Amino acid sequence: MHKDCEYILLSEQEIKDIVKDMAKKISEDYKDKNLILIGLLKGSVLFMSDLMRELSIDCAIDFICASSYGSGTESSGRVNIVKDVSQPLDGKDVLIVEDIIDSGNTLNFITKYFAAKNAASVKICTMLSKPSRRVVEIPVDYVGREVPDEFVIGYGLDYAEKYRNLPYIGVLKPSVYS
Repeated sequence: MHKDCEYILLSEQEIKDIVKDMAKKISEDYKDKNLILIGLLKGSVLFMSDLMRELSIDCAIDFICASSYGSGTESSGRVNIVKDVSQPLDGKDVLIVEDIIDSGNTLNFITKYFAAKNAASVKICTMLSKPSRRVVEIPVDYVGREVPDEFVIGYGLDYAEKYRNLPYIGVLKPSVYS
């Protein structure tokens, strides 16, 4: 365990099991659809890579980079698109792939943004959800795990661009960010 980690919330094996279960459901739900996975950079990269390898159906992929955090631990509430998708979404079934849903501000914005690009459907898949922090209620179609209101790191999740490479999801010691 990393020295800045207070404890491990989800082990590497637990993550693999969650991803496999989610991929099975997504494969069933999208078997006759024109699926495109769109990952929110940077945190979703590991999750999306693992998820798409477990899918039993064809899909396209793309990425968008949007942020409401900067380098802090609290959402600013204002969403900025840093990198847009690189292909048209007309008639495609969009599945947004996210690492964690906290306030809901970013996904609320992105969901509406993709709908305005004439996507056939827009749904959300997240590895983690923190419902206690939700400011905007949004429908989440696939949730790996609900987590407590603690700062989590690893498996793509970061604090100030560190810890993304940890193979597990852990809770960051408050002394690191306080």
